Amino acid sequence: MKLKQNLTLVSLALAMWCTGAVSAEQDKPWMDTHRPAAERARLAVQAMTLDEKLKLVYGYLGADFKEKNSTRPAESHKQSAGFVYGVPRLGIPNIWETDAGVGVASQGGPDARPATALPSGLNTAATWDLRTAQAGGAMIGAEARAYGFNVMLAGGVNLMRDPRNGRNFEYGGEDPLLAGRIVGAQIKGIQSNHIVSTLKHFALNDQESSRTTLNVKIDDAAARMSDLLALQIANEEGNPGAVMCAYNRINGVYSCENDYLLNGVLKKDWGFKGWVMSDWGAVHSTVQAANAGLDQQSGMPFDLSDYFGPPLKEAVQNGWVAESRLDDMVGRILYGLFEHGVVDHPVAPAPQTIDAKAHAAVSQQDAQEGMVLLKNARRTLPLGTGLKRVAVIGGHADRGVLAGGGSSLVYPAGGNAVPGIAPTTWPGPVMYYPSSPLKAIQKRLPRAAIAYNDGLDPAAAANLARDSDVVIVFATQWTGEGVDMETLALPDKQDALVAAVATANPNTVVVLETGGPVTMPWLDQVPAVLEAWYPGSAGGEAIAAVLFGEVNPSGHLPATFPAADAQLPRAALDGLPWVPDRRFDVDYHEGAAVGYKWFDLKGLTPLFPFGHGLSYTEFALGDLAADAKDGIVRASFTVRNTGRVSGKEVAQVYVSPLNAHWEAPKRLAGFQKVDVKPGAAVKASVTVDPRLLAMYDSASRTWRVEKGDYRITLAASAADPKATSTVVHLDAAVYDVNGKRVAGQ
Repeated sequence: MKLKQNLTLVSLALAMWCTGAVSAEQDKPWMDTHRPAAERARLAVQAMTLDEKLKLVYGYLGADFKEKNSTRPAESHKQSAGFVYGVPRLGIPNIWETDAGVGVASQGGPDARPATALPSGLNTAATWDLRTAQAGGAMIGAEARAYGFNVMLAGGVNLMRDPRNGRNFEYGGEDPLLAGRIVGAQIKGIQSNHIVSTLKHFALNDQESSRTTLNVKIDDAAARMSDLLALQIANEEGNPGAVMCAYNRINGVYSCENDYLLNGVLKKDWGFKGWVMSDWGAVHSTVQAANAGLDQQSGMPFDLSDYFGPPLKEAVQNGWVAESRLDDMVGRILYGLFEHGVVDHPVAPAPQTIDAKAHAAVSQQDAQEGMVLLKNARRTLPLGTGLKRVAVIGGHADRGVLAGGGSSLVYPAGGNAVPGIAPTTWPGPVMYYPSSPLKAIQKRLPRAAIAYNDGLDPAAAANLARDSDVVIVFATQWTGEGVDMETLALPDKQDALVAAVATANPNTVVVLETGGPVTMPWLDQVPAVLEAWYPGSAGGEAIAAVLFGEVNPSGHLPATFPAADAQLPRAALDGLPWVPDRRFDVDYHEGAAVGYKWFDLKGLTPLFPFGHGLSYTEFALGDLAADAKDGIVRASFTVRNTGRVSGKEVAQVYVSPLNAHWEAPKRLAGFQKVDVKPGAAVKASVTVDPRLLAMYDSASRTWRVEKGDYRITLAASAADPKATSTVVHLDAAVYDVNGKRVAGQ
C-alpha cells in the first residue's frame, strides 16, 4: 500500500513538472531546445523591447581602462576581454568574453587568472594534424567555460603575407588550405564546450604596424584565392558562432563598415548565420557600420564614440537604420548563442576546478607534434643519455620558455619565470612560462656535469662550450600584438653568440623559440637546429623530450623561412618606422602568390621551404595514383618508414597546371599526417577541393577550372627533391562561390 502511495506521489510530481515545463515552453517558446536555432532566435527577438535589443549589440571592455576613466561593468569578470548584457527576463544570459587562441588570457596583476597556455598557433599549424588542433581547442575552451566565459575570441587565421608581422605567432601560417583547416579544427574544439568561438580578423589584417589606419590594396580575385579562402575554409570546418572584423581598411573602406566584406562575402556568399562583432576599437560610424553588416560594437571605450549606444537608438527611431536591420543584428547574436549551446548550458556563476595536469599534457602534446627539426647533420640528435659534460646557453633556459605578447597572453600558475624584461607594459610583459628546459635536461642526465651560461657574453659562452661534449644554445625572438619586426634577424646579437659558440664547439645544437621565421647566418656552422616556436605551459619538458628522442619530431613548417629579407615581396615592411595616426596604402601586388607561391613564382631559394621537417627516422613516399571523376581529383599514396624507429610523416599533395595560368606554379591541395612503425607502410589518400584547381572569377562570383592536364605531386615539402608526380586530365568546370558544381557547367 505504501509503495502504491509513493508511486502515486512520484507520478503526480512528474505530471506537475511536465506541466510546468510545457507551460514554460509556451511562455518562452525560444527556450524549446527542439526548435531550430534560427526559429528560436526569431521568436526571442519578437519578444524583446527596443532597449533590450540595443543591449545585445553593445559590448563593454571587461577591465578598467584608466586612460579613459572607464570602469568595467560590475557583472563582468575581472581581467576579461569583454562583456555584453543579456536579457534575463527572457532567459538570455550575459555574454562574457575572453581572449584568445592559445588559452584564457589575463591582463596581469594580482587578479590575473592562472591558465594553461597552448603553444603558439603557428606551432599548432606546424603539427599538420587536425586531431591535435581540435584537442587543444577543446582544452582551452574547457578552461574558458570553467572560468565563467561563454565566448572565446580565438580563431585567428590571417595569412602570413609578411613573416615580420608581430602577430604571426597567433595564426596558422601562409597557406589557405592548411591555415583554414587547422584553425577550423581549433574552433570546433573550443565550441565543443557549449561556448562560442570567433573567427578573426576579417580580413587582411596581415601586419600590426599602423593596423588601425593602413589601407590594404588588393584585387578581389586575389583576395578570394588567398586570405579570404583561408577564412572561408576555417568557417566551413569550424562553424564559428561569431566573426570579428578587423582594424584595417580594404580598398579604402574600414573592415567593420565594409558592405562588400560583411554583407557580400560573409553573409551572402558564404551564408554565415552568426554575428559580426568588431575588434576592440575598430568601429568608426553608426549608420554606415550597421547597414554594412556590423552586428555588435565591442570593447567600449576603445572606440572614439559609443556608436551602437544612444546613436544607434536614434538612427533606428529616425529610420536611418531600419528596425528590421536591428532585428537581424540581434537575431544573429541569438542564433550563435542558441546554435552553440550557450543559452541551454549556462556557465557557472563561480569558477570551476581545472585539471591543470591533464591540460598541461594536452599543451605538451601539441608542442611536441609541432616542433620542427630543421637540420640534423651527422645524426647529432637525438642526444644520448651517456653524455658527461653539457653546456646549456642562453634564452633564459634555466628559468622557462618564451611566450608571445599582446591580448592573447596567458598568465601561468607560478607567474612569470623571468620578470622585468622590457616591454613590461602592453603588449608585454615579456613572459616566460616556468617550464625550464635546463631542468628537464638535467632530469634526463642525472650523472652529467651540466653548466648554464646566460649567453650575454659570447666569449664566456664560447669558453664554456669549448670544454663540453655537446652544446645546446637557446635563441629567442619575442614578438607581440601591435608591433612588427624590422628584420628577420635574431635580436640582441644572438647571431654572434651562436657563431662564437659553434666556432668553439662544432657539436652545437640550436633550439629556436621564435614567433615565426628567422634568418640563420650561422646555419652552416651548426649540425642541428630545432624550431620550438613558443612551446606553451609545458614547453621545457616538450623540448627535452624531443632533444633526447623520447618523442620523434614530426612538425613541418607552415611557413617559408626566407634566406634574407630581400626575398620578400616588400624588402622593408610598410609603415616602419611607426608614426601615430599615419594613413598609407599597403599594396599586396603579389596577389594570391603568398609564401611558397611567391618563392616559386620568382624562382627564389629559401633557407627552408614550406612543409619542410626532418625526423629521427627515414620515410619513402610512393605508389602515387590519382584520378579525376566528375571533376573531383583523388590521390592515393603510400608512406613507408625505412628507418629504425617509429615516426610520423606529413605527406603533402601539390597541384600544378600544365596549360592553365595560375597565380603561382603550384598549390598545396591536400595533406595527411601518418604514424608509421619501422619497416611498415601506410596507405593514405586525399580528395582535392575543386577551388584549389580553379581561378576565381569576380564578375560571376564563381570558381572556374580550365580544361587541360594537371600535375599531381606527392612530396614532403614544397621543394622536396624526392617528390613523385603523375598527371590527370580535367574538363572545364564551373563551381559556385562555395565550391559546389554549377549545374550544366
